[in-house]
Amino acid sequence: TDEGLDGRSDFIRGAKDIAKVAKKQVGKKVGRGVDKMADEYTRRSYKRFEEEDDDDDYSGVPGNDDGYYRHSDSTEGHDEDDEIYEGEYQGIPRADSGKAPGMDGVMTAEAQQFRDLSAYEGERRKDQEELAQQYESILQECGHGKFQWTLYFVLGLALMADGVEIFVVGFVLPFAEKDMCLSEPNKGMLGLIVYLGMMVGAFVWGGLADRIGRRQTLLIALSINSVFAFFSSFVQGYISFLFCRLTSGVGIGGSIPIVFSYYSEFLAQEKRGEHLSWLCMFWMLGGIYAAAMAWAIIPHYGWSFQMGSAYQFHSWRVFVLVCAFPAVAAICALTTMPESPRFFLENGKHDEAWMILKQVHDTNMRAKGYPERVFSVTTIKTVKQMEDLVNLGDGAAWHEKWRIKLTTLFHQVWSNFQAVFSPEYRRTTYMMMAVWFSMSFSYYGLTVWFPDMIKYLQKQEYSSRTKVFIKEKVEHVTFNFTLENQVHRQGEYFNDKFMNLKMRSMVFEDSLFEECFFEDITSSNTFFKNCTFIATLFYNTDLFKYRLVNCRLINSTFLHNKEGCMLSDVSDENNAYMVYFVSFLGTLAVLPGNIVSALLMDKIGRLRMLAGSSVISCISCFFLSFGNSESAMIALLCLFGGISIASWNSLDVLTVELYPSDKRTTAFGFLNALCKLAAVLGISIFTSFVGITKAVPILFASGALAAGSFLALKLPETRGQVLK
Repeated sequence: TDEGLDGRSDFIRGAKDIAKVAKKQVGKKVGRGVDKMADEYTRRSYKRFEEEDDDDDYSGVPGNDDGYYRHSDSTEGHDEDDEIYEGEYQGIPRADSGKAPGMDGVMTAEAQQFRDLSAYEGERRKDQEELAQQYESILQECGHGKFQWTLYFVLGLALMADGVEIFVVGFVLPFAEKDMCLSEPNKGMLGLIVYLGMMVGAFVWGGLADRIGRRQTLLIALSINSVFAFFSSFVQGYISFLFCRLTSGVGIGGSIPIVFSYYSEFLAQEKRGEHLSWLCMFWMLGGIYAAAMAWAIIPHYGWSFQMGSAYQFHSWRVFVLVCAFPAVAAICALTTMPESPRFFLENGKHDEAWMILKQVHDTNMRAKGYPERVFSVTTIKTVKQMEDLVNLGDGAAWHEKWRIKLTTLFHQVWSNFQAVFSPEYRRTTYMMMAVWFSMSFSYYGLTVWFPDMIKYLQKQEYSSRTKVFIKEKVEHVTFNFTLENQVHRQGEYFNDKFMNLKMRSMVFEDSLFEECFFEDITSSNTFFKNCTFIATLFYNTDLFKYRLVNCRLINSTFLHNKEGCMLSDVSDENNAYMVYFVSFLGTLAVLPGNIVSALLMDKIGRLRMLAGSSVISCISCFFLSFGNSESAMIALLCLFGGISIASWNSLDVLTVELYPSDKRTTAFGFLNALCKLAAVLGISIFTSFVGITKAVPILFASGALAAGSFLALKLPETRGQVLK
């Protein structure tokens, strides 16, 4: 402080103190803008002092231009009380400038300058309540018709892409393991990586959709999914394929939270529950599409090509490519649809929202034969805004502006996420977390456990048909046919030829092979244990030494061994067809549950539908103990899927209606991310008990569903309420 100011340096100290408080209020978001703010406050203090005391002379104070501090060009020529100057935190009103406060006055000015956040939230909440009521009446005037049905099919494609993503990896694994030499741990990681990606994507895109818009965020998310799904069909290595499927999952993770929130904001109260439930049918269509395409494409090995031994493009890669089509179609269709008008109103964009609502009204009225009807709404309530971005002026570098924007956006998203756990929503959020977790843990755990149990039962039945040969002697015989599911013990083979054949699940124990010839052999799950080979030639076979367990080789030779993965057990085509068929039936079985939930959602309420469906699903779990055959397990899978889908539909509708529009996709995205985490845990735990016991999966699933149905009844009913 310059002592030449006649002791009136309190103005400078006051300005600096106010700047410090501003910095504390907005955190580190403003960056360098805070320093400019301090300079601006200081300049104003001097100017106000000059206005009060025209006789004082500050000409001796060094400075730039005509004041002690150089001011920004952006403030020049504007009214000092009304302008928004460079670096100012724009949403906070200023203190009165008519007096020159002392230190006590500075603290009063601080209290006036920085409005209490609870008071601001109170005003914003009041605006939201008024907007909710008016918005509902506007939707009633717009009606339900052509526009909503068009949006229904557009968003349905995005939801269908999510359903496809769940099944892609499971369908290609039996064939991709040959191309990429996948071990069991690698196959397990590839199966779970999609869920991990979707977990991250749901949280990130859900948070962004509340800040930059539903439509824009969904377009970005689907574009990422499409691009990396396309790349994953061409990459050759395991790591690159894993990365592409992970990133593809991150993209599609935003589909569910955004689609339901987006569509709900075009639906009037009496139509919301029913039509959101109808929208869920596209997830079922995604599963059916994936199963049908896998059935039609993957077994056709002729649909492939290769360039040397380094690059191979087999039919399963064609299937991966085809599975990206729903996302691409959704992107193309979504470009023709507008942003949610509710999002615009929540962010103070009145004119944009009005134009979209007028478009909805006019589209529906023309389709119904009333083109003469005029949209009567002239003014719509908008919610009070508090801008967080800082204007650094035209001189700032572009990368600095982007850094500030991204940092501010991150703080906005994080602040919105924290608001989901504010006292007003804390109990609801914790209850919803428990319900989402219990539902996902049991549903995904069982839906993966069912196919694994079917495979286990198939193996058990296959093993029961194993033929055993003991002490057989074979001489001068040519084997040129498939050898399958046999065990040969203490056999003797002299001058035999094994040529152009496949060996599946073959075991030779304590046997002797003398002057034998093995040529062009393809094997799976085939082993020679404690055998002796004398003067035997192996030519162009995949009988690698790891298949020869404790064997003796005397004057025996391996020539031109086949290249490729050394897999102990490769799934055959029949098993692959069974996987597609079971998935197709399990997905199709949810159709009755979808129809029933859609028709009853607005009649019996969300909570009764959720709790009732969970209780019936819990009871159905006890029938798993009777599933001792392949057909019984398929029937139980269809039963469980058809019942539990009503719970999922109710949960989606309830999540949309429990949170206000400015937090809706953030909360939905977080809960959906928790859902995917529970899915990973459920799949890992349930599949570990395949072939060991049924009791643990039954107890886990039924216990989780019972807890979820009990907690669901503690949630508030949202039927008949306007959208917050």
